[in-house]
Amino acid sequence: MPTPSVPAAPRLRLKPSPLPPTGFVDGGWWPASADLAAEVPALAAALAERIGPVWRVAFAVAAWLPAEPAIVSQGRLVRLEGFRSQDPHVVHVTGGSMRRLTLLVVPAGTPLAVAASALAAAADRNGTARPEAILRTSGAAPRPAGNDVSRWESEGGAIVAAAERIGGPA
Repeated sequence: MPTPSVPAAPRLRLKPSPLPPTGFVDGGWWPASADLAAEVPALAAALAERIGPVWRVAFAVAAWLPAEPAIVSQGRLVRLEGFRSQDPHVVHVTGGSMRRLTLLVVPAGTPLAVAASALAAAADRNGTARPEAILRTSGAAPRPAGNDVSRWESEGGAIVAAAERIGGPA
């Protein structure tokens, strides 16, 4: 007789919908590995009800193992677009009708309790913390900050970059 399996830990938490978006992320995702091509099918399936069929995932090249530019998931082509300037702590997932979610990425291998804390913070309806701050506060080790270009593109532009250079709050 097979042994009962332990239920898998939740790996995706989203802010409640249809509330207006707040903060830098729409929720959090805790992939099981750094292999984006292997992780996207489960993510796409989990997000289908919220944003429709996923057709694009934008990611930071340095944060993931090398990936082909596209995969087939649930019979659909999903483009994997890597960017050197993207914040390594997020992925941008685009679904039907161009609906897009920005998800905090909790690093694979993060302990369960720490990952659960980061996912909860990312899914907090009133949460406005930046991805790196969510990871640091929850106890997850954020990747070293890429550069000001990634912050510019992912977190609000020159205001964030300038505030960090002078040591003030962003």
